[in-house]
Amino acid sequence: MIIAHRGESYLAPENSLASINMAWHKGAEAVEIDIQLTTDNEIVVIHDSNTKRVGNKNLKIAASTLEELKIVDIGQKKGNQWTGEQIPTLMEVLQTIPSTGKLIIEIKCGNEIIEPLKKVLENFSGQHSQIEIIAFDFAVLSAAKKAMPIYKMLWLLNLDYYLPYWMIFINTNKLINKLQKHNIDGINVWAGKTINPHFVKKFTHQNFSIYTWTINKANQAKTLFNYGVMAVTTDRAAWLSNELNQLQK
Repeated sequence: MIIAHRGESYLAPENSLASINMAWHKGAEAVEIDIQLTTDNEIVVIHDSNTKRVGNKNLKIAASTLEELKIVDIGQKKGNQWTGEQIPTLMEVLQTIPSTGKLIIEIKCGNEIIEPLKKVLENFSGQHSQIEIIAFDFAVLSAAKKAMPIYKMLWLLNLDYYLPYWMIFINTNKLINKLQKHNIDGINVWAGKTINPHFVKKFTHQNFSIYTWTINKANQAKTLFNYGVMAVTTDRAAWLSNELNQLQK
């Protein structure tokens, strides 16, 4: 599976309806988004805790209402053709999912979002299998799994993202035991040096899913799939899918 990272974020403003709809239109199997909670308990789709990087205003998400955030233009910085793009709500994104599509939802805040998230997902008209949830914060992820056990959930791991590989000792058995204890369905790992065939097999042999992020090179994606990785996350989903098809010819 190829997952469109924040939609077709190479071409359109990340986490925008334009980017997400473009991904679906180009045939994406899955789209990954980030969610945060506003001060009036609305779930919005944005990666950062504020709007400074992507917007024309600098507002803190947790301290702003949905109405205030809707005024922010998240398209201008990507290009004039995207002027007027707004921060979408999770409900707005859910309504874009085609019958064969899958939405990967990354929780970017704390436990306060779990109950609002559960309520929004209860109104989703599609299949439970079309929704997956990921998070770096294991406590938040395990709490989400307890509250919403019907959804597949994967633990995000950066492993050697910040530190050299030789400085890290990865105890895969410890990770697996933690997943089993809390009924988490797998891991979503940064595609660094830690991820190799031996590492992947440790998890797949225990029937855990293993995804990777963020891959924008076809040869790297092909290698990871050959390792046994089940999904790769990319900023260029349609392009990568086409490139992989060419490599297979």
